[in-house]
Amino acid sequence: MSQHPVDQSQITDPATASQPEWWRDAVIYQVYPRSFADGNGDGMGDLEGIRSRLPYLKELGVDAVWLSPFYESPQADAGYDVADYRAVAPMFGDLLDADALIRDAHALGLRIIVDVVPNHVSDQHAWFRKAIQDGPGSPLRKRFHFHSGKGENGELPPNDWESIFGGPAWTRVEGGEWYLHLFASEQPDLNWEHPAVDEEFRSILRFWLDTGVDGFRVDVAHGLVKAAGLPDIGTGDQLTLLGNDTMPFFDQDGVHEIYRGWRKVLEEYGDDCVFVAEAWTPTAERTALYVRPDELHQAFNFHYLSAYWDAEELRDVIDSSLDAMRPVGAPTTWVLSNHDVTRHTTRFANPPGLGTQIGTAGDVELGLRRARAATLLMLALPGSAYLWQGEELGLPDVVSLPDGARQDPSFRRARGQDGFRDGCRVPIPWTVSGPSYGFGSGGSWLPQPADWGRLSVEAQSGRPESTLELYRMALAVRRQHSALGAGNCVQWLDAAAGVLAFRRTAEDGRRLVCTSNTTQEPARIPVHGQLLLASATDGIHVAENHVVLPGDSTLWWTD
Repeated sequence: MSQHPVDQSQITDPATASQPEWWRDAVIYQVYPRSFADGNGDGMGDLEGIRSRLPYLKELGVDAVWLSPFYESPQADAGYDVADYRAVAPMFGDLLDADALIRDAHALGLRIIVDVVPNHVSDQHAWFRKAIQDGPGSPLRKRFHFHSGKGENGELPPNDWESIFGGPAWTRVEGGEWYLHLFASEQPDLNWEHPAVDEEFRSILRFWLDTGVDGFRVDVAHGLVKAAGLPDIGTGDQLTLLGNDTMPFFDQDGVHEIYRGWRKVLEEYGDDCVFVAEAWTPTAERTALYVRPDELHQAFNFHYLSAYWDAEELRDVIDSSLDAMRPVGAPTTWVLSNHDVTRHTTRFANPPGLGTQIGTAGDVELGLRRARAATLLMLALPGSAYLWQGEELGLPDVVSLPDGARQDPSFRRARGQDGFRDGCRVPIPWTVSGPSYGFGSGGSWLPQPADWGRLSVEAQSGRPESTLELYRMALAVRRQHSALGAGNCVQWLDAAAGVLAFRRTAEDGRRLVCTSNTTQEPARIPVHGQLLLASATDGIHVAENHVVLPGDSTLWWTD
């Protein structure tokens, strides 16, 4: 059967008018500027390159584009070490390029979300440089976490905290004081108890809102406030790059007052702009606190991202996520991959846990099959979905990068965490051949695999069985079918072990059923109406009252 058996009579034309609270069921595409498209041929992606590829994103069918940082930065952590929040790094362009990109996106009906990085700045930020220059007692040091050390001569760090990137979370400077950096030493943490910090970021928000952006992704939203007294952890445990551990520097209750203030700033610009939180928390209930009606709008669902391709585990996290968000009236926000984690094609190609270690490509074909099925499952759930650039091409992590090419600071400082992030950040392929497979005319800042061309946009466009065309069709159906995206619940249906089945019912009465087989063996399931879309391209057998659902596949039905 065809991979895309869509009956056009079963779907309606998409609305052309702006939707109120558009973000509740939006599909948002993450662009990593240095790895998306290179407009000037220097081997590094830039704003000009992104602007040239906006029509591709429109055709793909997404609602908005989230841009990772493009601000002035020494690039110690790929732009998440910001030296000037109101300037564009020359490697990416300038403010006129940013303005042109925003205008072009809006002309295409795409919204633009930009990163804001409030937990830390670059050590080249004017505040920090002046604080170092002035020495102990400088008023500017109070905008950071400068403290005396322990030991007879202050030679030991103030506490036992370790950097998320590995090694101590403290660096000693001339004059004897230590400063806190939860990430790289080039990223000093801000002290959010100082009023100047809050005032500065409210000004930064207004600056970018004035340019026309439609919202902000808040980096390390859970990290701004530290526990009083900066207490020792005391366990000696090493942290993973990102995780849901309870720590005295993460998910402190004081962050919520900050976001209530930010929400008031956003509301000065109307009700069409949004905040999405990168908030790693111990539970879905803790995540829900960030999206109460007077705080942020969305929070990434990292509990879902962390789930393995297993029916029982997925059902548990889907239920707990929806149950947690429902009381605060916020949509659940689903995500499978981003710039900080191993791509889900590679995670699912390995047994649980192994897909996050460097050098584990696993069963590539199995990983892609599961990733396609997982995408249709995710897009059938109520709420908003985020896509990581290149996942629509089925890109795996590049696990064969030479050590000398790697630029992730965690590679040098840590011990094997999360497979390191360079593998998911390799520039994406646009063409079958040519310099850097169409990324740009001057090579690419991370080496691309020799077989990258076969996964390119050019190679997959127009091929009904390709992953790119599956994404295009799934997003078209999602945009047009009223039972997808909207709402806040699913109706679970009886299913065999290892199979997930649920029904979605829209306010207009239209219904859609999603069935996912997370095992590697075929499963016999009931017919749930008219077959709408399938992740697998073979092995689907339809009888009068049942269907044989292939292993590691998902079907959408409509009635």
